Amino acid sequence: MEHPLFPANTDAAELLVKLRAFKSDYFPLHQQRFQDLVAQGQHPKTLFIGCSDSRLVPYTLTGTGPGELFLVRNVGAFVPPYDGSQGHHGTAAAIEFAVLSLEISRIIVCGHSHCGAIKAMYGEVPAEAHNLQRWLDLGREAVLPVQPCAEALRRTEQRAVVLQLGRLMEFPMVRSRVLAGKISLHGWHYVIEDGEVNVFDVATGHFVAASATTHGTADPRAAPYVEHDGQVIGD
Repeated sequence: MEHPLFPANTDAAELLVKLRAFKSDYFPLHQQRFQDLVAQGQHPKTLFIGCSDSRLVPYTLTGTGPGELFLVRNVGAFVPPYDGSQGHHGTAAAIEFAVLSLEISRIIVCGHSHCGAIKAMYGEVPAEAHNLQRWLDLGREAVLPVQPCAEALRRTEQRAVVLQLGRLMEFPMVRSRVLAGKISLHGWHYVIEDGEVNVFDVATGHFVAASATTHGTADPRAAPYVEHDGQVIGD
């Protein structure tokens, strides 16, 4: 008799086909890489903090493969304030692991266009979504006092990225390494519909298309960030 919590595999038939294709087609081409990652361990240089949105695919976006990115995905690509209470802080724990154990050298915070989390901060959240309501509080400082038109949402998405960069600097292990030049911080905003990634330039306070810039490092020592004439800039 089928268990109600564990339906027959026919419920995931499409994914099972893709799993078999991975084993028969993709894996043989990259088998040595996977074996090396087991034998030598993982040594990614980049911590990628991105939104859980299914349209954001970090490996495709960055042209990387297995072992190159340490991924943290959550609703909105938010970073919680540093809290030493040792509670169940999944994103914070991942940041600590990436910095202290993996010794990554760069952290990317990647927001994106048409972000549901950003839009939700301007509207109503389902009454049952207690955890989501609390989680969205992490981005509310980025909300603008205007109606959520397309331009306001875009600006809020970008402001939220900058807000998370500032939060990263609250983590002692991140701050000390950034100031020592061992870790660089990067703020990205991915525009799904045209494939462009805009990177935050703290010198100008603007997001600049990656295709038109030669660097993408946000110097957090210029924080705090303030709003001026509708743009996020470094103080």
